[in-house]
This record gives sequence, C-alpha cells and structure tokens, in this order.
Amino acid sequence: MKERKREIKKERKKERKKEREKERKIKERMKERTEERQRERIKRRKRQE
Repeated sequence: MKERKREIKKERKKERKKEREKERKIKERMKERTEERQRERIKRRKRQE
C-alpha cells in the first residue's frame, strides 16, 4: 500500500513537471511574439520619419 502511494506521488510529480514545462514554453513563445511586434513597430516608426 505504501509503495503504491509513493508511485502515485512520483507520477503526479512528473505530470506537474511536464505541465510546468509546457506553461514555461508557452510563456516564452508569448514573450518572443511581443518582442517581435515591438521591433516591427519601431521599424515602422523609423520608416515614417
């Protein structure tokens, strides 16, 4: 019984880690996109002047 609980705990931990990793990747992507947009804005501004 105790072993089983430990196994479940390990599995949950792995799952959580995967989820966190996923979230982190999504955040990274979002950040990159916003930075890219900002660069584009700056380029446009410079062209207009």
